[in-house]
Amino acid sequence: MISAAMPMQTAVPKDTIAKVKKDTTVKITKSFLDEKLVYRAKDSIIADLTNKKAYLYNEAEVYYENMVLKAGFIEIDFGKKLVTATGVADSTSKIVQLPVFQQAEDKFLAGQIIYNFETKKGKIKNVITQQGDGYIHGENIKKDSSNVYYVATGKYTTCDLAHPHFYIAAKKIKVIPEDKTITGPAELYIADIPTPLVLPFGYFPNKRGRQSGILMPTYGESNNFGFFLQDGGFYFGMSEYVDLALRGSIYGNGSFKTNAASKYNKRYRYNGEIGLSFSRFIQGDADLSDSLKLNDFRVTWRHTEDPKAHPNSRFSASVNAGSAFYNKFSGNPTGNYLTNQYASNISYTKSFLGTPFNFTANASHNQNTSIRSIDLTLPEVYASMQRINPFKNKNSIKSAWYDKIGLSADLRAGNKISTKDSLLFKKNIFDQMQNGVGFSMPISTSFNVLHFFSVTPSITTNSNLYFKTVEKHYNADTKKVITDTINNIKTVSNYNFSISANTQVYGDYFFKTKHLKQIRHVATPSLSISYHPDFSAKQYGYYKSVVSDSTGKKVDYSIFENGIYGYAPKGESATVGFSLGNTLEAKTKSTSDSGAVYKKVKLLDYFGSSISYNMAAKEYQWSTVNVNARTRLFDKIDVNSSANFDPYQTNAQDQRINYLEVENGRLLRFVNTDLSLGTSFRSKEKKAKKTDNTNITKDELDDIAKHPEEYIDFDVPWSLTMNYRLAYTPPAKLITDSNIKRKLITQTFNFNGDLNLTKKWRIGISSGYDFNAKKASITSINIYRDLHCWEMHFNWIVGGSGFRNSFLLNINVKSAMLKDLKLKKQSKDSNAMGY
Repeated sequence: MISAAMPMQTAVPKDTIAKVKKDTTVKITKSFLDEKLVYRAKDSIIADLTNKKAYLYNEAEVYYENMVLKAGFIEIDFGKKLVTATGVADSTSKIVQLPVFQQAEDKFLAGQIIYNFETKKGKIKNVITQQGDGYIHGENIKKDSSNVYYVATGKYTTCDLAHPHFYIAAKKIKVIPEDKTITGPAELYIADIPTPLVLPFGYFPNKRGRQSGILMPTYGESNNFGFFLQDGGFYFGMSEYVDLALRGSIYGNGSFKTNAASKYNKRYRYNGEIGLSFSRFIQGDADLSDSLKLNDFRVTWRHTEDPKAHPNSRFSASVNAGSAFYNKFSGNPTGNYLTNQYASNISYTKSFLGTPFNFTANASHNQNTSIRSIDLTLPEVYASMQRINPFKNKNSIKSAWYDKIGLSADLRAGNKISTKDSLLFKKNIFDQMQNGVGFSMPISTSFNVLHFFSVTPSITTNSNLYFKTVEKHYNADTKKVITDTINNIKTVSNYNFSISANTQVYGDYFFKTKHLKQIRHVATPSLSISYHPDFSAKQYGYYKSVVSDSTGKKVDYSIFENGIYGYAPKGESATVGFSLGNTLEAKTKSTSDSGAVYKKVKLLDYFGSSISYNMAAKEYQWSTVNVNARTRLFDKIDVNSSANFDPYQTNAQDQRINYLEVENGRLLRFVNTDLSLGTSFRSKEKKAKKTDNTNITKDELDDIAKHPEEYIDFDVPWSLTMNYRLAYTPPAKLITDSNIKRKLITQTFNFNGDLNLTKKWRIGISSGYDFNAKKASITSINIYRDLHCWEMHFNWIVGGSGFRNSFLLNINVKSAMLKDLKLKKQSKDSNAMGY
């Protein structure tokens, strides 16, 4: 029995053919199949009761268990339990409404689909299906009962077009949904043209999330190192929390490089990445004795905890360490090639709720590869107390002057090594370690005087405990000063007192013009006095004297000069300082439909100067005068300038002497000046379009946030940034030589910008001009082309040394799964190292 439902019901006599019209749904009960079968068609359904068949026309749909089938025409054979779906021809004879088969996560677009309800097997012709990040095109596909698909004469691609730009062709393909796709011998085709890239087999994971697979190497040549295969290896998508990438590079002259990198992420807990690299580069012929062999390494580690994981404590790490020549040979010439600074810090902090106390432990590292120096702090601990007001009575309504007296404290202990990197792992390196314990306590308060002046007195005490001191003596035979390290425990303490007062003075100038209404000048004068005694006096015992040369001249030195937290200052200081800051602002008036509109406009963001006088000094009591100014012109150009003036004279050798310039009839001597101008322009962003971001994973969003420079933003059609700097240091005496004068002036201009030529082309350039050298600085040109499922990057570096001059052309597939499938070529610069 066949019954029609939704929206009409029609009784069909036995042994007849019935036609049910207009958007009809028919249900077949369990007497025919194990599960309920539901089907519908927009145009009509013809039921053949004699042959137990049904014919569905126009936007036909069939639903069975978790299977959905849609097509222009569907035939259901209830006797054989088969369903056959095809497209239909429109008025132009074009085949439309091609069959679409969907079961669970699998979806097929095909020319013809045959499916058996009982065996759950199917045959599909001329199919396109998406599996993970890829698409499979096949002439014939068979499906077995375990949902495994077998493709004859198929193509694998990540291009979503019906006629893909590229594909990997194979005669046999096996697809295991949510697992993997395996092919027999396969060949890469680009624009239907076969390439020499032939694989004995293909393996493409279909699982969602991280996948394991081969990382294809880059091919290239360098005159220094020969032909090479670079950065090939294997990627292990071990779990949703951690991955591992192992890469290696081999060069024709015997050089090699290895790298291991792992990222980890536990949501709401922590995330980070670790990298280990080792390389051995050979310059010259490896068989010759004069060849240079360099073993280099680099270690990186970044670890960040989510603040919600441990609200009262936090562990973080930022490690970047390596050997002296790693960046030179293994670095990227467009990025870190010139980097000679490494810095690391690993820290743990904890705050104690309800108390002002905090605790921090950290280990740090600073390295300069150009001078081969390295500083290690292993470890250093801090115990600090935030500012408290010990004399404040919380129960009192009135405020007394002593309520604002506050103090804080800082206790620290550490170990530090400063040495050359070549000596770091020597046996006696720990004998050079500096260690000690330091304590400081600043006490301060503030109050108003005459309602206009804010006065802040403070006193700071410092005390350090050291386990080593130094002793110096003069060796008459070698005519050198010898320094000995003495193992003993001693303390050094010092203190200083200061008081400062400041206020603000307003000057308003009013105008009766149509637009300019007022100009306000705000001056902020500040006066300070600081004092500390001469801690080199004998009663303290912190300083000693030693003969410095054969003439018997004696000089003072601190026995704590190697102390990790410094030592007490030498010489008495009673310094009076004065500074004056100024801002200038205008108020303008304009009219609109709603009435008068007033607007504040910054004319001068800051203009100030400072000077000090040391009343206790025996010479050079006056400091230099420092002048600084900054403003923003036309709301677009940032202007920063500074200048220094000296009240003291210089001699013929351009050395400062203790004679005031006033004696020469002038108040100050001009020392140097620096002026910088900067501006940036960018077009308005295009109107935001609604986009489907459901396929973007959290890892991809995090990667975009961490590395925005690797992604192209076509929403900004163009942008431009320019900077100009002029610095001048005049000589103390008149110089007529133009070459010498030119060296006293530093003048540079730099710019960078990018432009969207079309919706698919983007070009960027960064360059500049050195007016001293009269030549352009290093220029980098970057071109990007969106090729739908491919993308092209072209980078050209010119104007630098031969070591950096290079170009790189890279064309690669966008898909994350096939991102290492690329066509790459670079210049044969003598030191390009394949970049």
